[in-house]
Amino acid sequence: QADLSASGRCCALTLSAVALFMVWQSIERLLHPEPVNFDNAIWVAAIGLIVNLVCAAILGHHDEHEAGGHSHPHRHDHNLYAAYLHVLADALTSVLAIVALVTGKYLGWTWMDPLMGIVGAAVIGQWSLGLIRSSAHVLLDAEDNRDLVARISSLIESDADNRIADLHVWRLGPVSHGCIVSIITHQPQSAAHYKALLTGVPGLRHITVEVNNCCHDAG
Repeated sequence: QADLSASGRCCALTLSAVALFMVWQSIERLLHPEPVNFDNAIWVAAIGLIVNLVCAAILGHHDEHEAGGHSHPHRHDHNLYAAYLHVLADALTSVLAIVALVTGKYLGWTWMDPLMGIVGAAVIGQWSLGLIRSSAHVLLDAEDNRDLVARISSLIESDADNRIADLHVWRLGPVSHGCIVSIITHQPQSAAHYKALLTGVPGLRHITVEVNNCCHDAG
């Protein structure tokens, strides 16, 4: 999952670089206008928009399938989310380009093309910033796993007199987690016993258990 999040963050940084390049190019076009073949440019932008929308639909459907049919697509796999955002960014630039080209052709607003480039760059920059933040949460192990931690703790501590000394949970994949749990108990069992207590926790794939015998000195 860290590799996926790293890939997502790289893609987000790429989007940021693209946004900066769009701003630079747009300012250049504002300062030094160039003639535009509006008819050909509109057709190219329209074809690009169609291709990007189809790709976005495919990625969205794939992400929902990977998430097990949950109603919150594009939240689990940061690599896939990055690709999805990249396609959406391309689709957005196509829409803005069409608007700019149409107004330029029929209204003579040639300044709309570079202006829409700046607007598109601002939106893409905002998307990439959000993706960087969400990817960083996984890479820095800062995700909110409180509900999962509470369930694991409840299952372990409701068995005998177990007490959890340390519990660490992290994401392994789009819908799977791993955990390391350190247990203190007067009635130590095998690691397999404690792993069996957690078999009903959805998505918990890799479990490491450390068992410590809690002994009291006589008197």
